[in-house]
Amino acid sequence: MSTTTTASPNEAKLWGGGKSPFSSEYGKVMMWYFLMSDAFTFGAFLISYGTVRFSTNGWPNSNEVFRSFPFAPAGVHAPLVFVSIMTFILIVSSVTMVLAVHAGKNMDKQGVVRNMILTIIGGLAFLSCQAWEWNHLFHEGAWWGANPFLNADGTASSTNFTNFFFTITGFHGFHVFSGVVINIIMLIMTLMDKFEQRGHYLMIEKAGLYWHFVDLVWVFVFTIFYLL
Repeated sequence: MSTTTTASPNEAKLWGGGKSPFSSEYGKVMMWYFLMSDAFTFGAFLISYGTVRFSTNGWPNSNEVFRSFPFAPAGVHAPLVFVSIMTFILIVSSVTMVLAVHAGKNMDKQGVVRNMILTIIGGLAFLSCQAWEWNHLFHEGAWWGANPFLNADGTASSTNFTNFFFTITGFHGFHVFSGVVINIIMLIMTLMDKFEQRGHYLMIEKAGLYWHFVDLVWVFVFTIFYLL
């Protein structure tokens, strides 16, 4: 007697045509594996930072360190405003990536192109903001091995703050740059009708997974470095 069962119409609709929810495309599974390994790397960085940060008696006040703003008049201080704008830009780029993936699922080439361009612009804007911030801090004397900022209690600070800051934000910035390059490649492939010929836009979805990961990591970096 056969034990084979057939999914009901409702079950087939729920699981995507009767496929198991654990049956995913190979490339997407590999992307998840990569993101998991990358999450461990970022986690190690942030845990190391947290360990040093909260085992140290003194630490610079982030409201004093990150108070500058491009083209702001002299004497005007805007604590965390600039980095908040950077965060907003990255979040918006994540929204446009969602729209690009949604358009791909609907085989909407123009929607993919439009939203990928917006995502790329968002990524480049974020990198430009980060470059300005790094340049500004460098001219204030901050760099690896150099920390001009005093602790919140007025005592001299160690270089742990700047070493961690430039390492972790630089590592994240490299990921954003990589994501922008990947998105540009995906845009070119879309314009060349590569995905239309394949009959699907799965590559856009994989690129979206990477971009959302980069955005999520920044939320943790922003919280730990700038807010705590």
